[in-house]
Amino acid sequence: MSALTPEQECRQCGRCCEKWGWDQNGTIGDIIPWIAFNRRDILQHVSLRFTDGRRCNGREISMGDLPRIARIYYWTAPDGRVLRHCPFFRRARDGRVFCTIHAEKPAVCRNFTPWKEGIRDYALNCPACRDTAP
Repeated sequence: MSALTPEQECRQCGRCCEKWGWDQNGTIGDIIPWIAFNRRDILQHVSLRFTDGRRCNGREISMGDLPRIARIYYWTAPDGRVLRHCPFFRRARDGRVFCTIHAEKPAVCRNFTPWKEGIRDYALNCPACRDTAP
């Protein structure tokens, strides 16, 4: 289900992803299907901290680890370094942006609506945004 009104159809400009598509907190609900379907391509860019303080890369977790997760970080390099970009962001030759994990992207990305955010950062100059919120 899209959070956009017809007047706010996403133009796939990528400005949202470029500005906010990294350094986000993850949720258990996001990683459950990634673990269940062995999406190591996604999990390798997830870092976790457990309640005992231990940290690990998402490739190392199993369903049994879920109750002990204290925090989930998006997006990191497989070696644990914090990325300053989304590793799944791709720009096509026509300039439009695509998410290479669109069907499995995390809730923070799926539910992002720049016109509803408290920050009201129109510096993004989002083509789907209007002067007033819907």
